[in-house]
Amino acid sequence: MIEIQQLNLVQGSFHLKDFDLKIERGAYTVLMGRSGCGKTSILEAVAGLRKIQSGTIRFGSRNVTHLKAAERGVGYVPQDRALFPTLKVRDQLAFSLVIRRMSSAAIGQRVNELAKLLGIEHLLDRMPAGLSGGEAQRVALGRAIAFKPSVLLLDEPLSALDEDLHADMCQLLTAVHQKSDVSILHITHSHQEARQLGDSHFRLENSKAIPLHLND
Repeated sequence: MIEIQQLNLVQGSFHLKDFDLKIERGAYTVLMGRSGCGKTSILEAVAGLRKIQSGTIRFGSRNVTHLKAAERGVGYVPQDRALFPTLKVRDQLAFSLVIRRMSSAAIGQRVNELAKLLGIEHLLDRMPAGLSGGEAQRVALGRAIAFKPSVLLLDEPLSALDEDLHADMCQLLTAVHQKSDVSILHITHSHQEARQLGDSHFRLENSKAIPLHLND
């Protein structure tokens, strides 16, 4: 579960005021809204990457408001994917596992599981510069879910993909969600994408999360 209460943050002239949102455990929630309304700032605050002025962020019973990003156990896929330019795909997937000091055997097993799930087994020795947009997106997703986080944050992860790749990635995200107990907060401008993926939908407007009923 993700629970955001009375969140206040300031970014230049932008001020998000008293924002509230609750995402049930295992739910796939989509947050929509016009550009500049604060969607990415909220995601970064939940991930621990943006300083907040006040408010509370909880993952289940854990109050993570003042924890560093690395201590929150969040999987995060930013808009630009942010792959490490000097690491092969297999090392991208293994990165969070190495940090957690898992055994080499366990890391190898998990990397192989991810590669099979994501359909990138043939890319494990490839460098990021040699990946297509769709391939890079799969690697970024794999890196985010490698350590089996309870919270997954997706910032417009499919916006740069063509129609065929977009459909493939929607199917992949659905499969990832079905095979895990992860709570997902996904930002998109696409109503079609939101309907296809989300269990619940909200529009961010004037610092309020307004429920949408896209699947009715």
